[in-house]
Amino acid sequence: MGRAYLYLFFFLPMTFLVSFSAGLCALVDSSGRLYDLHARFWAKTALGLSGTPVSVKGAEHIPEGSCIFMSNHQSNFDILSLIAKLPRRIYWIAKKELFDIPVFGTSMRRAGYIPLDRSNGRNALKSMELAAKIIRNGKDVVMFPEGTRSPDRALLPFKRGGFMLAVRAGVPVVPVTINGSGLVNPSGKIELYSGSIEITVHPAIFIPVDMKKSDAEEWLEKEVHNSIGSVLEV
Repeated sequence: MGRAYLYLFFFLPMTFLVSFSAGLCALVDSSGRLYDLHARFWAKTALGLSGTPVSVKGAEHIPEGSCIFMSNHQSNFDILSLIAKLPRRIYWIAKKELFDIPVFGTSMRRAGYIPLDRSNGRNALKSMELAAKIIRNGKDVVMFPEGTRSPDRALLPFKRGGFMLAVRAGVPVVPVTINGSGLVNPSGKIELYSGSIEITVHPAIFIPVDMKKSDAEEWLEKEVHNSIGSVLEV
């Protein structure tokens, strides 16, 4: 427990300062390059503070053009690991409430991250259509189809929203399996343990153009689930 509190003692102020600095840079750098540098610095520094090495394999499977990365979710360290190690500038789709957090939320907006309003069906659909348009215009986004962290590292049932978005955007989905993060920092706990994290990038899944939307969503969900689960350690 003492290790976790020591980590948070440095991590929380560092997160505030980096978010503030990144937000300022976003005002003068519309390309997002400086924000991306801030995000990678934040993630790599946080991983370094915790003493957690992260490796990635299969990066050669990432296709040209925009795509949606879909990963399992075990720990807060998943976000750090993906930002630090994926060889693309990535954007996040996150619940709208996170964008209301002072400094942090403002920084996310200026970075071009995509809020998803789930307050009702109509707002959710509008958010999804906007997100699909943004992705088609060239952004690579990351989603956790489980919607929350798994308490036992096994895959939770997937939410359908991410697959609806992928079909509407018409871009390939790249499944990602993260192993080890749930042992380093278990879901719902503050404890921090020694360990390493491994990211496996699977071959991209291209959505058949001649398939009905509803059928494509169901097919895609099964394909992504099978890919992520194929090397998942529980």
